[in-house]
Amino acid sequence: MTLGLAACNDDGGKDSADKKITLRLGHPMAPGNNVTLGYEKFKELVEAKSNGRIAVQLYGNCMLGSDRVTMESVQKGTLELASCSSPNMANFSPKYMVFDLPYATNPEHQQKLYKALDEGDLGKYLEGVAAEIGLKPIMYSEYGYRNFVSTKRPIAGPADLKGLKVRTTASPVEVEVAKALGMNPTPIAWGETYTALQQGTVDGEGNTFSLLNDAKHTEVLKYAIDSEHNYSMHILMMNKQKFEALPADLQKVVLDAGHEAVVYQRDITADLEAKAVKAFEEKGIKITNLTPEQRAELEEKTRPVWDMFADKIPAELLELVKQTAE
Repeated sequence: MTLGLAACNDDGGKDSADKKITLRLGHPMAPGNNVTLGYEKFKELVEAKSNGRIAVQLYGNCMLGSDRVTMESVQKGTLELASCSSPNMANFSPKYMVFDLPYATNPEHQQKLYKALDEGDLGKYLEGVAAEIGLKPIMYSEYGYRNFVSTKRPIAGPADLKGLKVRTTASPVEVEVAKALGMNPTPIAWGETYTALQQGTVDGEGNTFSLLNDAKHTEVLKYAIDSEHNYSMHILMMNKQKFEALPADLQKVVLDAGHEAVVYQRDITADLEAKAVKAFEEKGIKITNLTPEQRAELEEKTRPVWDMFADKIPAELLELVKQTAE
């Protein structure tokens, strides 16, 4: 017998062994993407660790809507699990904008960031942020560092970004970063971005090379730079009440599976990004590798954005993130 989670008994959520709980997970990522592979691993681990008491159904590639739409469904309790990019999580709490700040983190200190999220004060702080909006964090999946790309003209350095019509998420920080670099930002849902590029509604975007390759944006892109201007995660959230309705042993199963899956997912990300760079080259997309001076120029031009959002991001949270990049 298969039951929805809402059918858990009132006596602490203890179901008999013959009843199965189904958890539906919606996410917007393309097949083969690092985030997608992480959730496939999560499904495998949850079902194995629960001895079949939990079934996880995956709905990727925007099948249930954009990440904002699916996360709203999780908040309402009409969906159990959803994955949302950290920029789009700003729609639910402005505190998530801390990850959108340009150059807030860097690849050199990646392991320090993971430790802070998984077992440190940063993860504990964000647990509280999620609870405020009715959510329970399960996985902080590695999305990666966004790079600027264009369908229109070569990008050889920061000056070439000026005037570019660029797709952004709805994150206010991402919009202001684009403005600081002289670009014209246009917030567009991820599922509509390919068409917007194809039709010329926008002529650029900022995203990881691996996702752009998986989503076939390489069919329309021509130029790119390794700006690494913004770090993003895809955060897997569960409806807090539904999580707490699970028996204690199954709560542990979900959290343990999330931890193991995110370790696996982060480990494969670098290889997938390297494969994407090779695919870009094979498609004839020119990638400009920035010099240290050009990267410093991008940092300098975008630094004022930090001050613009100082009143929206608690100083304590900002300090916790800054500590991971020191």
